[in-house]
Amino acid sequence: MKKSFNIHHLIRPNVARLQPYSSARDEFKDVDQEMVFLDANENPFDNGVNRYPDPQQRILKSVLATQKNVQTEQILLGNGSDEVLDLLFRAFCEPNVANVLTLPPTYGMYKVLAGINAVTNREVLLTKDFELDVSEILKQQDEHSKLLFICSPNNPTGTIFNKEAVSELLEKFKGIVVIDEAYIDFSEIESWITRLSEYPNLVVTQTLSKAYGMAGIRLGICYASAEIISVLNKIKPPYNVNELTQQRALERLHNILDIKSEIEVLLKEKRKLENALADVTFIENIYASEANFILVKVDNAAKRYEQLILQGIVTRNRSNQPLCENTLRFTVGTPKENNKLITTLKSLQ
Repeated sequence: MKKSFNIHHLIRPNVARLQPYSSARDEFKDVDQEMVFLDANENPFDNGVNRYPDPQQRILKSVLATQKNVQTEQILLGNGSDEVLDLLFRAFCEPNVANVLTLPPTYGMYKVLAGINAVTNREVLLTKDFELDVSEILKQQDEHSKLLFICSPNNPTGTIFNKEAVSELLEKFKGIVVIDEAYIDFSEIESWITRLSEYPNLVVTQTLSKAYGMAGIRLGICYASAEIISVLNKIKPPYNVNELTQQRALERLHNILDIKSEIEVLLKEKRKLENALADVTFIENIYASEANFILVKVDNAAKRYEQLILQGIVTRNRSNQPLCENTLRFTVGTPKENNKLITTLKSLQ
């Protein structure tokens, strides 16, 4: 349990003073009621998308709140997780003053967003076993450290980080700890969403792009205290999640059994892939993964990547990441796609 945390010490002063934009649909919220809407300068001819979407995505948030056992006030939705992450930078990180901590090898957008927002990115490498270096992380923070990004399961390693290590960081990091759970649905480990009431400095991000199979609609989700969410709501664009995205997301969320069935297939296929990869002569290490991908160390990643391309298979060469020299990342595909990958890998010279 975090003993003391004052969000007002973290918010950028201009954001704290900001009077947010109030859209027409913010001022009149009963958008489902039979009314004559002449307030938002919309085209009145109904084609399904001629009206602005609900700026607070209330129906969608209500479904998510029920499924995740949180309050709707603890949810912010974004145009992909990248918008959610960018909002965190803009709300809490003063340009050219603040710093954030990231833990390579990890998701590359944290570093990019730091650069875009003129925020110093302090990198603390994972250990050689892809674990958190807690003492070094805490050593690197100072009074200007606002955000700590922990991707768990981690991309590109597939690692789930030790719960006690994460808890220590939540206790001792003076800023906000952002746990990126884009791949949590593929893991048996419990989501950190269940600990939101214990840690007021905890932010958890998730997505519909992975297990939910909806990368094309771009819907990212942020779970946090109502206080943090209210800050992010002040600066988000008024209609950041479009009507079509909200509709498709609702359809998918109402078919949760289909999602679970697909996850089961992917996990079974991942186990099949892991077993087959062990017999590929040039694969030197298969890293344990709690995600829908497998990171492997090979003899020559550039060579193997190009060989697979010539066979019509696109993988990800992660050799440019720290601690990931000569590694390839394989996303788990359909059974047919995985069989092709296995056959091709075993045929390569």
